[in-house]
Amino acid sequence: MPSLFPSLHALQQTFGSGGRATAVSGQSEVPVATGPTPRQARPELYSAAFSVVSDPNKKLSAEAQKEFEKASAAVRSKTGQIELYSPSFYAAATIGGLLACGTTHTAVTPLDLVKCRRQVDSKLYKGNFQAWGLIYRQEGFRGIFTGWGPTFVGYSAQGAFKYGWYEYFKKTYSDLAGPENAYKYKTLLYLSASASAEFLADIALCPFESVKVRMQTSIPSPYTGMMDGLRKITASEGVGGLYKGLYPLWGRQIPYTMMKFASFETIVEMIYNRLPGEKNDYGKGTQTAVSFTGGYIAGILCAIVSHPADVLVSKLNANRKPGEAFGAAVARNYGDTGFMGLWNGLPVRIVMIGTLTGLQWMIYDSFKIFLGIPTTGGAAPPEQKK
Repeated sequence: MPSLFPSLHALQQTFGSGGRATAVSGQSEVPVATGPTPRQARPELYSAAFSVVSDPNKKLSAEAQKEFEKASAAVRSKTGQIELYSPSFYAAATIGGLLACGTTHTAVTPLDLVKCRRQVDSKLYKGNFQAWGLIYRQEGFRGIFTGWGPTFVGYSAQGAFKYGWYEYFKKTYSDLAGPENAYKYKTLLYLSASASAEFLADIALCPFESVKVRMQTSIPSPYTGMMDGLRKITASEGVGGLYKGLYPLWGRQIPYTMMKFASFETIVEMIYNRLPGEKNDYGKGTQTAVSFTGGYIAGILCAIVSHPADVLVSKLNANRKPGEAFGAAVARNYGDTGFMGLWNGLPVRIVMIGTLTGLQWMIYDSFKIFLGIPTTGGAAPPEQKK
């Protein structure tokens, strides 16, 4: 099958690497460049890129895989084989969750910025690109990444708590139920474990989420950065000011995480059930691809389930009055917004959360593979007692 891309040899022949020749076109001779031209590209700079797409034997892929295996083996030689559900296993899950959530949430800060501002004021921007263009002209490139600091720290902490505690609660509740009941009621097990984990994770996230939302929804931002925001909020409102959005955060994040983990585990199991062979028959690349696919689909469901609470979180952090009761603040904002207003920014959030969740599960399971731990989901049923 011919390659979609021109080969390195074809490029060198086209753009020249010798003397000059002529070709006959009709009755006239047309000069053809075969020697170096004044602006000729340097082949050594782009040959590697073309060797990737014209590598029928996948030599570069094999080399990359070999380097991954080498680094993984070096780490495992120091840590030893990590036993499932040991303290080292839970520590690995905690670090994997930190890596998965902190980096991905920070990467989509520009999307999150526009989403939060449109949730607070639906008439502020007509669309994402118009919003980014306007923000760039008014605040520069840094303005597009407003709130990245508390996003990175907050969601790194949340991811560490969420994934670490999920693995712990899943094992604990499974042991309480027994092997047969744990498999029979596995969806309930996933829902319970993820809800328990997120309850704790949001306590770590809430102060940073409060700073982030205020930075993003106030124009211009009232804080120069994360530490400035934490200091000013505690000075004017006390530590409680950092947690005034905790209830709606629980209302958003707990259903979100329950859907994220339960649907992911179920979708991954369904994928492996429809593939020939067993999960362990597939290599690392296939398993991480399954993780991304399952995560992306789960992320779409998460976005829909948690979106109304997400809108309320943005509004309460932006305009809840000092001393105002939580119920009164919710009622006031709902009265201003209405039911349809709770769905402002949903399409943007579906794209953001779908991509986010897919990448998170892919990073988390890749980290597990790196440490020699089985990936998440697709567990076999318990053996029947004879």
